[in-house]
Amino acid sequence: MSATPHDPAALPLAGIKIVELHAIGPVPFAGQLLRSLGADVQRISPPADPGLGVSTNPRFDVSNAGKRPVAIDLKSADGLVQARTLIDAADVLLEGFRPGVIERLGLAPAQLLASNPRLVIGRLSGWGARGALADRAGHDINYLAMAGLLNAIGTAETPVPPLNVVGDYGGGAMHLAVGVLAQLVRRGVDGRGGVVESSILAGSVGLSPIFYGLLAAGMWTLPRAANLLDGGAPYYRVYRTSDAKFVAVGAIEPKFYAQLLQVTGLAGTLDPKKQNDRSTWPDTARTFAERFAQRTRDEWAAAAEPTDACLSPVLDLLEAAAHPHNRANSLYRDDPFPQPDRTIGFAR
Repeated sequence: MSATPHDPAALPLAGIKIVELHAIGPVPFAGQLLRSLGADVQRISPPADPGLGVSTNPRFDVSNAGKRPVAIDLKSADGLVQARTLIDAADVLLEGFRPGVIERLGLAPAQLLASNPRLVIGRLSGWGARGALADRAGHDINYLAMAGLLNAIGTAETPVPPLNVVGDYGGGAMHLAVGVLAQLVRRGVDGRGGVVESSILAGSVGLSPIFYGLLAAGMWTLPRAANLLDGGAPYYRVYRTSDAKFVAVGAIEPKFYAQLLQVTGLAGTLDPKKQNDRSTWPDTARTFAERFAQRTRDEWAAAAEPTDACLSPVLDLLEAAAHPHNRANSLYRDDPFPQPDRTIGFAR
């Protein structure tokens, strides 16, 4: 049967206890991801607001919803004892301090593992444990800049920050969660916990191998908006429609490109054999732009929906939460406001 939010015992991490030390960005997101898989997450925060990140009313703090909060002063002797008691009873500890901070607090991994050998410690820093920047502050945009990714994203004129879904969430949080899950699997084999360590910079670099391969193959150039996947190709970019909205086109494969030409009525105008002839890209892009400007976003979406033209409406956040297809897949819920729901399903 399928696991649902109302069937927590069916989720794979049911019974797993996680202690999460107060952090922003990727660590709480990783904790929320593990909680959505059934784990019980207790979040230790300082008694006073530490002034990190963007202050949010707890009602709207989606990354920490459903976690059990506890206020502990880790800099006090009593607070340290209280934290150690919680960690000694936990399966996983998540922390996102700069390198060396938990050691200075009295929570060194070696000490924690001596007391709780089955503990899995997930550590995520910003810049990594070594190097000149290890102790420096940073945010998603800084890590993407150092990973080479920010320079590859944006218009031909300037890089554009891709929200914080790449460095914080796609890079840092996902690598942390995968490492923790891998160590939990290993613990199931030998009964021992251990330390999993990554950084937002490392996670961001970890998302980039495909581009190094394309560079080596001569299929990628360093200038922005000049390549297959960065908006350079006329069949992989965003176009403005007659209602000042947008459609996204991703017809990479020739068979899908042929369907795109059919949907747009350009099959007799554009030569599909020249799809990857870069000398034709500017003119082809102008032809597509002129055609998409003749109809509304939703008219184009309706025309493309029965096909494999790889043409989609560019929805805003609220439109995405209300779209019938997304609702059919239970990707969102409305309690207490529109927001993503569990996005991984399980069957038994």
